[in-house]
Amino acid sequence: MIELIVFIQLAAFIYWLIRQQYSYWIRRNFPCDTEIHIPYGTLKAAVRGEKSMGVVLYDAYLRSPNLPFVGIYFLYHPGIMIRDPELARRILKQDFNSFHDRGIYVNEKRDPLSGNVFSLRGQKWRSLRQKLTPSFSSGKLKAMFCTSDDIGNKMIDYMNKVLPEKDYAEIDLKNICVTYAIDITGSVIFGLDINSFENPENKFRSLMHISRHSNLIGVLIFFCPFFLNIMTRFGFKNKKAIRLREIMKNTIEYREKNNVIRKDMLQLMMQLKNTGKINVNDDNFSAKPNTANGEHKEFTLDGIAAQGYLFYIAGQETTSSTAAFTIFELAQNAELLARGQKEIDEVLQRHGGELTFDALSEMTFLESCLQESNRKYPVPFLNRECTQTYIIPGTNHIIEKDTPIVISLLGLNRNPQYFTPSSPNK
Repeated sequence: MIELIVFIQLAAFIYWLIRQQYSYWIRRNFPCDTEIHIPYGTLKAAVRGEKSMGVVLYDAYLRSPNLPFVGIYFLYHPGIMIRDPELARRILKQDFNSFHDRGIYVNEKRDPLSGNVFSLRGQKWRSLRQKLTPSFSSGKLKAMFCTSDDIGNKMIDYMNKVLPEKDYAEIDLKNICVTYAIDITGSVIFGLDINSFENPENKFRSLMHISRHSNLIGVLIFFCPFFLNIMTRFGFKNKKAIRLREIMKNTIEYREKNNVIRKDMLQLMMQLKNTGKINVNDDNFSAKPNTANGEHKEFTLDGIAAQGYLFYIAGQETTSSTAAFTIFELAQNAELLARGQKEIDEVLQRHGGELTFDALSEMTFLESCLQESNRKYPVPFLNRECTQTYIIPGTNHIIEKDTPIVISLLGLNRNPQYFTPSSPNK
């Protein structure tokens, strides 16, 4: 009898805790999402693999029209969705000091491969970002262009093989764009000559296979890092990142042993590891250690692997999707497609038929098409974490420290209140 009473009391206490957690916004008189599912919060469809996380957040955006912000729940964790573009701009720029961290999973001690520039917080993030910034100068990117151009030529060769001179053939355009993006990433970031067009079953590409648990891991990385930290403590490891570390380790050792200098991102990260900084001279890709300069070197092989894994995750899908969506949209409008083709032909003619970094910069209409594709099919959301108590301007609502913030770009970019259809002639 006593055991039953204790059990009932414990169950009642747990029920009370759950109700308290999921009434967080109501108790604060804060506007909140109307669809909350315990224990998923707002993310039920994402956790169950029914929809991507970006689309689930977009659905929540649509459920709260005319509200500048709304309280939501990332599983058990109360968070806020920003729906107003001016407030979003203020958070990302003017009041950046209150939202400089993303609040996502990072555990440098137990999982050093999680310590990338996207995940790190505070001064560690600022320091690493400052060190990596020179690698993205126009001169450095221009020096790497020949590598991307070579992969583009391989893609054209492949297309010429699979497409007949007459009649037509069906091709998976997204798959071709993914292959192109993977090969560029493999070459520029990891220093590998993959050629997935000729060898689609290569180890590097198979390593990037998305598992059925990816949605859940994504939710935990972005919105419930506490759970991942517990999993890491009990032995959870990012096997993909570990294997990529071995690939980069072998490539680095080969280059250093054979004095190989290649103009790519891996070479610049080797330079940072060996000298303590990335040379601002756009022609200098040497990674030879300079013991006389007195630089304090903290960037390690794990640091290189962490950034490499991030660059793959951030670059492969965005590049392939933007390219595929742009081609898809142009295919729906023959007039715009013809205008784009005309611009390409004219620019190439001015450059002797050669596609160069400077030639690309002259293709302004093509850039506009890419920008419009990024508006219509953006990275679905941006996330931040409140790093100090913040009062929402013009209100008496307070965002407590450590509260996760999400901005639905898919919602903002498709909101007719902020964007209207453009004329084909613009």
